[in-house]
Amino acid sequence: MTNHEEMEEQLIETVDEEGNIINFELVDIIDMDGQEYGLLLPKEENDDPEEEKEVVLMRLTKEGEEYVFEMIEDDEEFNKVVDYIDSLEETEEDAQ
Repeated sequence: MTNHEEMEEQLIETVDEEGNIINFELVDIIDMDGQEYGLLLPKEENDDPEEEKEVVLMRLTKEGEEYVFEMIEDDEEFNKVVDYIDSLEETEEDAQ
């Protein structure tokens, strides 16, 4: 599914609206219509590897030399990206 062949584990630190620091592992980057989106897994110090986690989808924007992760506020955009990711997964399954 990735546009980048083998990604090393990349940890991302974000700050929510209340100023809390949240750590994520960047799982994948998806390019759709020229816009990049990051698939992130919450990363906690005492993670249980057996515990299933929800993937967080964020928009990537470039500010200067750095990338910024932004929440996708627009439901239509979010659903379009999810549908695109699903279609990529189906294509991969068909290829196997």
